[in-house]
Amino acid sequence: MQRTLFNEDHAAFRESAKAFVERTITPNVEKFIEQRVIDRDVWLEAGRQGLLGLEIPEEYGGSGANDYRFNTVFAEELCRVNAAVASSLGIHGDVVAPYLVDLCTEEQKQRWLPGMCTGEIKTGIAMTEPSGGSDLAALKTNAVRDGDDWILNGSKTFITNGYTADMIVVAARTDPSKGARGITLFAVETGMPGFERGRKLDKVGQHPSDTAELFFSDVRLSQEHVIGEEGQGFIYMMERLPQERIGGAISNLAHAQGVFEETLEYVKERKAFGQAIGKFQHNKFLLAELRTKLDVSQAFIDGLTMQHVRGELTAVEAAQAKYWSADIENEVIDACVQLHGGYGYMTEYRVARAWMDARVTKIWAGSNEIMKELIGRDLGL
Repeated sequence: MQRTLFNEDHAAFRESAKAFVERTITPNVEKFIEQRVIDRDVWLEAGRQGLLGLEIPEEYGGSGANDYRFNTVFAEELCRVNAAVASSLGIHGDVVAPYLVDLCTEEQKQRWLPGMCTGEIKTGIAMTEPSGGSDLAALKTNAVRDGDDWILNGSKTFITNGYTADMIVVAARTDPSKGARGITLFAVETGMPGFERGRKLDKVGQHPSDTAELFFSDVRLSQEHVIGEEGQGFIYMMERLPQERIGGAISNLAHAQGVFEETLEYVKERKAFGQAIGKFQHNKFLLAELRTKLDVSQAFIDGLTMQHVRGELTAVEAAQAKYWSADIENEVIDACVQLHGGYGYMTEYRVARAWMDARVTKIWAGSNEIMKELIGRDLGL
């Protein structure tokens, strides 16, 4: 499908991003899967190529692009090779960076943003808790005042980059009496007394992205570690979740597109009963349906991406994009596994790994059921 949201600058950037992926990611995917983490050298190289600071102003070492289409291009090129790498780098550059750029003091920006751009400071964000799931307003992790400082206690789980991040944005309850308006964001750094990580979690898929539980036991935080205003954390998260969700939708669709294209080549070459398996009517019709669903979905996501570029994307539209793209991604990749037959169930085949990687997209960034709840409420139900 011909896409209309990109211009010549985006096309040139895509070539640079593709070269980075082919040189740095593709040859090492198997290693990242085995060790359950992306080498820091990848982060440093991404920093040298200017790929980590797309959301960060130039005075802090970033690109200052102010155009989410560049983020889109980078995510798409990563997802065509491995969705977990895109997730890990995306959390850092697409999700955490806007919090720091928008909410931090000048001193805080000087402290963290340059290192984020170079890859020397790797970041994550800790919202989800063992008992809360998608219910961000039900946080139990808490921070209480002790003089001018805060004392942080609690735990988080399923945190992307959690095992190796140098700095993590942590949401904690600071005033239980105020409900959602009693949540504050803090920056917790590696090496702080009382901050510990659990093991790298053993996930079904998304193996290259390190994911961990985080534990906070009387972690002392100064006022310099408060991000934004006290009590505004929930509002800050709600304001920035649409970007996380449209970013997830972009990645979901790019992941499915890449697997579909590989499968299309496979069914043209794989023979059964004397002909390519793609020639059988059932398979031909199935692939025609998948191609159409991908193109229709791409037009939808591209349109919402442009709304986001213009600052017009709503939370409800982001929820639609997130749930729909996750469903389409899983439908397409599951069909591609079937078309590969027994080989589709072998983990040495990219399609099998993609199938495992895709399943979580219906759960994270707010489960698809929560997305439908948000959409239903907007319908007045």
